[in-house]
Amino acid sequence: MNRKRFEENMKIDREYILSLLENAKNTTKEDIDKILEKASKKKGLSHCEIASLLEIKDESQIKKLFEIAGKIKRDVYGNRIVLFAPLYISDYCVNNCRYCGYKCKNKFKRRKLTMEEIKREVEILEKMGHKRLALEAGEDPVNCPIEYVLDAIKAMYETYEENGVIRRINVNIAATTVENYKKLKEAQIGTYILFQETYDEIAYKKMHPNCIKGNYQYHTTAFDRAMEGGIDDVGGGVLFGLADPKFDCLGLMLHNEHLEKKFGVGFHTISVPRLRPAQGVSLETMPYLVDDDMFKKIVAILRLAVPYTGMILSTRESAKMRKELLEYGISQVSAGSCTGVGGYEQRLKGIDVDQFEKADNRTPREVIEDLIDHDYIPSYCTACYRVGRTGEKFMKIAKSEKIHYMCKPNALTTLMEYAVDYGDEKFLEKVENFVIKQANEIDKEPVRRLIMNNIVKLKNGKRDLYI
Repeated sequence: MNRKRFEENMKIDREYILSLLENAKNTTKEDIDKILEKASKKKGLSHCEIASLLEIKDESQIKKLFEIAGKIKRDVYGNRIVLFAPLYISDYCVNNCRYCGYKCKNKFKRRKLTMEEIKREVEILEKMGHKRLALEAGEDPVNCPIEYVLDAIKAMYETYEENGVIRRINVNIAATTVENYKKLKEAQIGTYILFQETYDEIAYKKMHPNCIKGNYQYHTTAFDRAMEGGIDDVGGGVLFGLADPKFDCLGLMLHNEHLEKKFGVGFHTISVPRLRPAQGVSLETMPYLVDDDMFKKIVAILRLAVPYTGMILSTRESAKMRKELLEYGISQVSAGSCTGVGGYEQRLKGIDVDQFEKADNRTPREVIEDLIDHDYIPSYCTACYRVGRTGEKFMKIAKSEKIHYMCKPNALTTLMEYAVDYGDEKFLEKVENFVIKQANEIDKEPVRRLIMNNIVKLKNGKRDLYI
């Protein structure tokens, strides 16, 4: 394909990806060894190399793949794991996506939250300790226009419950216009997130019959419009299970490369959800379901291909799977999630309104304790968004691998803040000991001293401390 045309127009060349996959079938074990050796240097991978790794079958090489991905993840992210929760504000939708419980042909009582209801949801999330939310909504220009989304963001930021306040809102809404992205930027969102669902145009059109979202080209160019609108932090993803996962893996990387070449920065995060049962969705009709072994390989290969990009895993995956993928790829996880409109208040009443089946139903406290027990630092940090370390600026710092000296202290400080505000005496003692131990492993004395000082300040009532 014409490279310049690709950069300007964002056209995923289906035949090109199919040719990559076909040629990769001839990959030898020697080829894979060479690719893994290159990947270990954190230089990324070519399209051909990604396609070749997707053919990996030898158990010893799969083990090596995981080991290299794990080392890269530790080098770049250390042992920090960012926590967040989704907040669904409206399930009105004009689309008829075959994989979604919100599809318009599903007959159920639709709902969108009032501003007061949104505030109640946020209060509950704040009591759980959350500081970072992902706003979610179906696509309906009449019932869920951009003005409603902007009002919801304002209400979320203005809600304060005891020690809680939401410090950053990421937004996952339908593809829209440059003008609307400018409005989202002015509303001080964090990352704009949009799932392509699948990059295979033929499969995409089958999955989105007779609906607005069925416009493949408009959807794939959404991030171009977002960046033109001033949003420099964008997060991509596909829903694995809709089409050939190897095709979608390559599609993600082509899309990321396009953004890097055109705007100087690619995806800030990549999400890797797998298809789950939902109302009106039968997995038996989906021929491309991704099994655990293939899913693990995909996560590891993505980590090799984009070493400095965050990777997100939701409660669609079990605690066991999440624990394994944290080792060699994932850097952000949701905790205590509800995936239905008004779900947090309804859960307090014993009512389940989740859009799809979740596999991890632990509370944030349980997730945090498990992470600590496995030597991870649960992080509620939102500092980078608030001091302008976003987009290309963030990537430059990340690639220097010196971001640990900011991110680790901030992560430990937010963990300690959580323990002071929401923990009992036993939990607070456990967290403080853990924070001190982690601080003492940092090789810069001024950074260690800053963390120790922050512990004292937090106990004395100071909040929202960060570098």
